[in-house]
Amino acid sequence: MISINIHEAKTQLSKYLAKLRPGESLLICKRNVPVAELRALPRQASKPRPIGLAKAEFSVPESFFEPLPEDMLKTFEAGPV
Repeated sequence: MISINIHEAKTQLSKYLAKLRPGESLLICKRNVPVAELRALPRQASKPRPIGLAKAEFSVPESFFEPLPEDMLKTFEAGPV
């Protein structure tokens, strides 16, 4: 467990978070009295998502490709209100 004071946490938190391993924690103290504890989350394996995950669950209707009504186009083209 790593213990640091609030001032050090404010100035160098990124450095300490980079050092944390899954299961370890960072104890934040105020005048050497513990006030908070940060824990590292377990790392998740980053696998690419397979293509076609929702195949056959969703289909784009033909009306999707039809032009929008004139009033709706004007709303989009007007920009932010």
